[in-house]
Amino acid sequence: MNRRLLLFMLGVVASATIGCAVQGTPFEKISSPPGNAVIYVYRPYSYGSSALRPAITCGEETARIGPGGYHAFIVPAGQKVVCSMTTDQTDEVEFDTERRSYYVREELGWGWLTGVPHLNPVDTDKAQSEIQSCVKEPEIAPTAEATQTGSAK
Repeated sequence: MNRRLLLFMLGVVASATIGCAVQGTPFEKISSPPGNAVIYVYRPYSYGSSALRPAITCGEETARIGPGGYHAFIVPAGQKVVCSMTTDQTDEVEFDTERRSYYVREELGWGWLTGVPHLNPVDTDKAQSEIQSCVKEPEIAPTAEATQTGSAK
């Protein structure tokens, strides 16, 4: 195989697997509205982290979180709430929510064709140090088609 072609192919593979950090506003804790809990799902940036952004759902809300990003899910307190993330595999974590904040670290491990999802509940002290380097994911406007069908939230 031609050496230049090999170097080019290695560059393409490296570009596809190395993600860029999310751009947005720095972490800011919100107070949970009355009768609700807040679940912060965050994905710390690390060199070589996957640029994939699989959807994560907590309760009835869905978001996509890139490397170095976070999303605050506001969910009803006093209920079981499941957060799940799926690629070709699924991982989920369940909470019996109270009116407080919960933290979940999202990680994508290396899989055969796609990333392997890992959702890890994290205690508040550890999460506070990790989430400080994350930024809020920009809101993605729903497409006109999704708005018309009523499937966008």
